[in-house]
Amino acid sequence: MKPLTLEWIAKAEGDYRTACREWRVRRLPNYDAVCFHTQQATEKYLKARLQEANIAFEKTHNLIRLLDLVLAVEPTWDAFRPDLGVLNQFAVAFRYPGESAQKTNAAQAMKICKALRGEVRAVLCL
Repeated sequence: MKPLTLEWIAKAEGDYRTACREWRVRRLPNYDAVCFHTQQATEKYLKARLQEANIAFEKTHNLIRLLDLVLAVEPTWDAFRPDLGVLNQFAVAFRYPGESAQKTNAAQAMKICKALRGEVRAVLCL
């Protein structure tokens, strides 16, 4: 595996672990952080797959744009499109005053992230 792919995976795993830790908190959980870090992890997992496939990508946080690129090598991942649309909102929606994530948002975000993480790790033999 390419060194840069491994770096993307390491960054993704860091965000994933942060989301998991916060998801398990029972006293004063930060569901905003769970949603944000699952979006970030998913973005980095997609970028790792693109990196490994030598597919250039722009600086973006848009998961749908990244998915459109990765479909060249993983066409079945189009099934993630609706879920990635949901996660896209979490890049900024809950980071500022006015809106806060609920437990249901965080649960959905964790489920989506875990599913994509599993696909990426399987394809990359991790």
